Amino acid sequence: MLETLDWLPRIAGALVLVGVALAISRWQQVRLEQEMLMAVIRAFVQLIAIGFALEFIFGQSRVWWILLVVTVMVLVAGLTAGRRGQAVPRSRWVATIAISVGAILTLGSLILLQVFPFEPRFVIPIAGMIVGNSMTVTGLVMSRLRDDLSLQRLQVEAALALGATPRQAVSGQLRRALATGMTPIVDNTKTVGLISLPGAMTGMILAGASPLEAVQLQIIVMYMLIGAAAFSGLTATFLTYRQFFTAAHQLIATSLREAKERA
Repeated sequence: MLETLDWLPRIAGALVLVGVALAISRWQQVRLEQEMLMAVIRAFVQLIAIGFALEFIFGQSRVWWILLVVTVMVLVAGLTAGRRGQAVPRSRWVATIAISVGAILTLGSLILLQVFPFEPRFVIPIAGMIVGNSMTVTGLVMSRLRDDLSLQRLQVEAALALGATPRQAVSGQLRRALATGMTPIVDNTKTVGLISLPGAMTGMILAGASPLEAVQLQIIVMYMLIGAAAFSGLTATFLTYRQFFTAAHQLIATSLREAKERA
């Protein structure tokens, strides 16, 4: 608790920048002041709460605490990505499964390969990065595929009429959706260290680690995020397109109309 209080003057100093942002928003009549204040307050409360929660969990040795925290992360991420994919039938279910696949395969690989030990202080922060990245990729894939199918419905139906399977009829849309989801993390990996120092690396340096130690961790993080993006993006792609077809391989017109209205 005392350590938290020691940080309060620094937090207050950083809060000055928020005040500047509020002033700019008011000056330019952007009308984001209320949302900005709410975001700042929520971030403070949520981060302090999770800080105390992690202090407790890191002191525990039982596996189920790790599984509980990771499960909550995945469920919240699934709800968030599902909202981005609105008008996709069963969007939250699709998003949750896609994020789960990305998290399980990526985290499982890291543990089996002994990149990280199966301990709360390692697994939970790493899982948070993986789940957050998978959530973003899943949301992008679902929204892009939804929009493409709604805008190119006639093209897809023509392919179906000529005897193509649903997978063949939407193959171009599937590739574009997967590329849309994975491109940001690939571009970020290309420029890491040149344009910005990522969060994990910066955090380690600020905590006193040597730059070379921080670089090693950041390399692992970037590589694992590419893997997580591939797993979640691929799963989201194939689950999403199936929601727009009936068992008789026909496009579901009502879902596409809703998607078009949102596009």
